[in-house]
Amino acid sequence: MGKLALLSVSDKTGIVELARQLVENFDFELISSGGTAKVLQEAGIPVKKVSDYTGSPEILGGRVKTLHPRIHGGILARRDLEADLTDLANNDIRPLDLVVVNLYPFEQTIAKPDVTVADAIENIDIGGPTLLRAASKNYAHLTVLCNPTRYEDYLTELRNGGGNVSLEFRQGRAMEGFMMTAAYDRAISAYFAQITGSPTPFTLSGTPIQTLRYGENPHQPASWYKTSEEGWTGAIKLQGKELSYNNLVDLEAARRIIREFTGEPAAAVLKHTNPCGVAMGATLAEAYEKAFNADSTSAFGGIVALNQAIDGATAQAMTKTFLECIVAPDCTPEAKEILAKKSKLRVLVLPDLMTGTATTVKVIAGGFLVQDTDDRVDLPDEWQLVTEKKPTEAELAEMLFAWKVAKHVKSNAIVITRDRVTLGVGAGQMNRVGAAKIALEQAGEAAQGACLASDGFFPFDDSVRSAAAAGIKTIIQPGGSIRDQDSIAAANELGLVMVLTGIRHFLH
Repeated sequence: MGKLALLSVSDKTGIVELARQLVENFDFELISSGGTAKVLQEAGIPVKKVSDYTGSPEILGGRVKTLHPRIHGGILARRDLEADLTDLANNDIRPLDLVVVNLYPFEQTIAKPDVTVADAIENIDIGGPTLLRAASKNYAHLTVLCNPTRYEDYLTELRNGGGNVSLEFRQGRAMEGFMMTAAYDRAISAYFAQITGSPTPFTLSGTPIQTLRYGENPHQPASWYKTSEEGWTGAIKLQGKELSYNNLVDLEAARRIIREFTGEPAAAVLKHTNPCGVAMGATLAEAYEKAFNADSTSAFGGIVALNQAIDGATAQAMTKTFLECIVAPDCTPEAKEILAKKSKLRVLVLPDLMTGTATTVKVIAGGFLVQDTDDRVDLPDEWQLVTEKKPTEAELAEMLFAWKVAKHVKSNAIVITRDRVTLGVGAGQMNRVGAAKIALEQAGEAAQGACLASDGFFPFDDSVRSAAAAGIKTIIQPGGSIRDQDSIAAANELGLVMVLTGIRHFLH
């Protein structure tokens, strides 16, 4: 008598080929339920329906199919325990060698805009999680597969092991089974919290992608986990060395800032999560050149994010210096060929580069903090024009550019721009006066006629006065200080334009 496998999947990806290989090459007999049995029968693969195997019909509209002693006895039996083997024999139960199962698409169902509670309830799998938990628990005696990407790995194990599967492989797949049921239950509980108006539990769980060489420093172990198939998990690395922990942190900061700019070509160069140069241009190559030259010293060894596909001219410009990583939504064949000359340069294509995450999470001792992502779209129509001198349309456009950049600079943040190019960036300072001093000194003579953006309000008028002395003509800041009027009065005295946004963008 051959080995016995149970196949019961909602996601049918690869199931026919797996079943065919099991039957033809490894002497498996198959039992299956519902739609899976139908798919296998239509493919001409011999399979016995679960109802025929158990002698019990599917009931309650298919809600009860695999919940039967002949199934779960075959899964949970310990083959090294004589009492278990006796129970199997006395009850005419065959031990199962393989369980292939995945779950009803609950999360995909509730994501539909017109989903009803009844639809959601019907997509709560009962038999599937039960099979997964049982088979994962008893991994010492059988294999569980819940991810179609593991089918070929399992077949390879059978080939290399003479029909046997290593304990290490079975244990790994058991881990994936428990992870799937845990994530599934979290999604269901969160949905019920939502529809009942209860406080929503927040849990964070990820599937390990790889162990990184180290974290921020060589003495810190680090790993990369994924929570979905989107975002950096879905990035295509065209070339370059393995991504490091710091690379990924910087790339995420780059993604957040470049998604502020749509339409016209834009480029951002970052170091240590802060932009050292951001620019827009008539072409992508022009935007990159301006962003790089905004602070070429800091840009050395930086991260570059582009809002359009890398073309040949931009690729050529980027090969002139040392860069750590480049990310863009696409890359032309010509650009790939040019960038290939820098074999160690990491080049990533992230098609959904311009999308974002709904929440951000920070770990603290004994817990973590969760907040909505700061993805508010700020519009000049919502700003308060507080000075006697009013901005032109061109000045409003410049202030919007500077404001978007300041949003992604660590607080306290001051950003100087002109012609939609950053000239000076004061990041992460302990006081706003210090941040303004750094940004203005970096801008130098180029600050004449430029715009200054501050991510927080001015508690005194000193920053306004130092800005005017450096040649700044327009200022954008949140407002909200009890001494706002002092800053407004200073701006009027010095002939500056100043607008208050009414919203701040601290970044810690």
